[in-house]
Amino acid sequence: MSILTVTNLSHGFGDRAIFKDVSFRLLKGEHVGLVGANGEGKSTFMNIITGKLQPDEGKVEWAKYVRTGYLDQHTVLEAGMTIRDVLKSAFAYLFEMEQQMNEICEKMAEASESELETLMEEMGTIQDLLMAHDFYIIDAKVEEVGRALGLDAVGLDTDVTELSGGQRTRVLLGKLLLEKPDILLLDEPTNYLDKEHIEWLKRYLQEYENAFILISHDIPFLNSVINLIYHMENQRLDRYVGDYDKFLEVHEMKKAQQEAAFKRQQKEIEELQDFVARNKARVATRNMAMSRQKKLDKMEVIELARGRVKPEFHFKEARTPGRYIFQTTDLVIGYDQPLSPPLNLSMERGQKLVLTGANGIGKTTLLKSILGLIPPLSGSVELGDYLETGYFEQEIAPSNKTCLQELWDEFPSFTQYEARAALAKCGLTTKHIESLVRVLSGGEQAKVRLCKLINRPSNVLLLDEPTNHLDTDAKDELKRALLEYRGSLLLICHEPEFYEGLATEVWDCMEWSLKK
Repeated sequence: MSILTVTNLSHGFGDRAIFKDVSFRLLKGEHVGLVGANGEGKSTFMNIITGKLQPDEGKVEWAKYVRTGYLDQHTVLEAGMTIRDVLKSAFAYLFEMEQQMNEICEKMAEASESELETLMEEMGTIQDLLMAHDFYIIDAKVEEVGRALGLDAVGLDTDVTELSGGQRTRVLLGKLLLEKPDILLLDEPTNYLDKEHIEWLKRYLQEYENAFILISHDIPFLNSVINLIYHMENQRLDRYVGDYDKFLEVHEMKKAQQEAAFKRQQKEIEELQDFVARNKARVATRNMAMSRQKKLDKMEVIELARGRVKPEFHFKEARTPGRYIFQTTDLVIGYDQPLSPPLNLSMERGQKLVLTGANGIGKTTLLKSILGLIPPLSGSVELGDYLETGYFEQEIAPSNKTCLQELWDEFPSFTQYEARAALAKCGLTTKHIESLVRVLSGGEQAKVRLCKLINRPSNVLLLDEPTNHLDTDAKDELKRALLEYRGSLLLICHEPEFYEGLATEVWDCMEWSLKK
């Protein structure tokens, strides 16, 4: 049975086409991985099927009475709401039923005997529905999901505006799971999640009976939960049975076959054109030439898929710094409340350190305290001599400028050619370069920020979750560039497969955090 049918979908932004005549079907119980490079339109597709965007052409049809749940990275949580309020809002439709039941009770006081019977029947139906949906144990269910996602450690009565990116993602995920929709739509759910909660989500999705569509660049996670791949590339959407590794194998085979067929056809076209050119003027061979020309005219010419622009990252290096990058003395980090005991940490030149541990325990706060962006609650940080730091922030509001203007603001001495070449090297096309930063995908925005970072000489890099939103090619290239980089590195990352072989040391921040 088809839950979702998409027919002849076409969509674009300005003169940039995203999809062209795309069709898609989702069947009951299918676990779909939606993959493709940054900017190919995965999040746009999700926004179209959920009705947030209207397509230029085509039809989106959901089966009747299907309830969808969409985990969108850009959902804004309302200030003044607590974690508990957001989780309980999953049951908004049940609270509406309760309100209807209360209104029926009020009407009963003045109802006639015949009206009373009808009202009693309505009330009984609503009560049965409330019981069937566990309305009277909502608080217990909220507490249970809160514990599973580690939100009880934060405090369910915490205002949502005080949460980190990872904590906010967990709240949205918890609300979604409490809603128990018929289909889950998940856009990069592992971004900002720590290892423990990624494992929990993996087990949940492996046992999930209903259908889901998952966008993720976390390949091990993707492989463990899906049974179908839909690949988005060159305005097309192609279906592959199996996991991501199987898709890559089949995709490469198809690509090789198409290239071989293209070469054979080009050779045939060349031979036919040559025969026509040499024989069309001679009376004896004119008919044969015309016959070959007809064959040429009827031939369906094979076109090779447009090659994807792969990024190239090369960090510019500044002069060698002193022996120590930083040293802390009894450093206590936090905002209103301390997140750590007094810390005595140090980092030496040439080290590549990775900070791991659950979200909300203070990894980003430590990074900002070292940089002097936020003051410590007590203690001090002493920075080394001759430091030239490069900082990649985890979350940043997208700019209203074009990519070109964004880079020029950072490097006003660049010529137009130099600015365009720098952005192109980071995997951005001409259309991306001329677009506003805020209309780009998360991965494309990250590439703009990386472009600014790699073009400023540095001898120490502080990177806060730089792999979030990046596609596989960009992640591989970033790892290669960081291995090549001779400066020092302090990296926050939740993907072991990214930092393994890169880190000289891994610091588990859970060991000192006061938030367990």
